[in-house]
Amino acid sequence: MLDQEGAQGTSGRGFPGWWGERSLPEKVLLGMAFGVLGIGFVAFFGWIVMLLWNWIVPDLFGLKQISYWKAWGLLALCTVLFKGFGTGSSNSRNDRKRRRTLRRYVQEEQAQTGEAG
Repeated sequence: MLDQEGAQGTSGRGFPGWWGERSLPEKVLLGMAFGVLGIGFVAFFGWIVMLLWNWIVPDLFGLKQISYWKAWGLLALCTVLFKGFGTGSSNSRNDRKRRRTLRRYVQEEQAQTGEAG
């Protein structure tokens, strides 16, 4: 069983695991490293879209090849058309409503089962 210090890290501030044990310069360097990795991943994603478009679409549909930045424009357009604007707050609202409805059905089913049994 973990003691209080082991569960929260040695800093005692409630940070779980290894993050709470890091000093501020280590946290800054890790944040910068994750930021660079994130930017690299995003750049790689745009490059992959460009390569796939240029490999598949010109042969299938007779369209022109696109540049890296046009691939990013295509990604932005697809995001707007298929995902919509914003952070998805309407999706989370719909999820809450769906969960609430499901919870109500489960409670009704338990009440009926409890009364019958």
